[in-house]
Amino acid sequence: MRFTIFTGRNFKEIVRDPMSILMCLGFPVLLIIALALMKESIGGMADVFEVQNFAPSMTILGMAFLSTFVGTLMSTDRNSSFLTRLFASPMKGIDYILGYSIPIIPLAILQAVCCFGVALFFGLELNINIFIAILTLIPVAILFISFGLFIGSVLSTNNAVNGFGTILVNATVFLSGAVLSLDMIGGTFKTVCDLLPFSHAVNAVNYAINGNFSDIPLQLVWVLGYALLLIIPSVIIFKRRMKG
Repeated sequence: MRFTIFTGRNFKEIVRDPMSILMCLGFPVLLIIALALMKESIGGMADVFEVQNFAPSMTILGMAFLSTFVGTLMSTDRNSSFLTRLFASPMKGIDYILGYSIPIIPLAILQAVCCFGVALFFGLELNINIFIAILTLIPVAILFISFGLFIGSVLSTNNAVNGFGTILVNATVFLSGAVLSLDMIGGTFKTVCDLLPFSHAVNAVNYAINGNFSDIPLQLVWVLGYALLLIIPSVIIFKRRMKG
């Protein structure tokens, strides 16, 4: 229970910044609305503009901003000497990591609910698949939280964290197939993207929305595997900073 009070404190810090929460929730929602209106303008000629195809991708794109949330919170605490004083407590490195991670998960779930809720107004069918998709998005949120933990442990300033966060958002856009299907591109580019977690995150949620539940676990293995690869060095680096 060492990290519970620290978790509550971090949750309060997040709630104290409503504009950032509004941007985190509003950006993917606006993208869904824009693409849905675009689909109506072109008369539904392209499958990519079907709401069941782009709503999951835009939701995952919004979750990429969670990394900046976590990294900025860690960087701010370090620069304000808050962590230096907190290191005198009996908390361990993993307690700090959990304390920074857990408050972000409710935000990720709220983001998914908002995105799919808006998508319902543009033709997304209301069924059990949406609930499964929201559950599938929790491991995806853990992936992006892991990115935030890593950059928050490695980088020392908010500017550096924000810069890396921007790169991560762009990587999510272009390497996940969120904008253009990787099957349409093919070749070496698709092979490289298949080795990264972003396309597997999009695939997992798409499978959930379309009811292909048996295909989800393999995609989540890639997602959670990358999350673990990021969390382990984050804990190690954080412990070294504590000793320093």
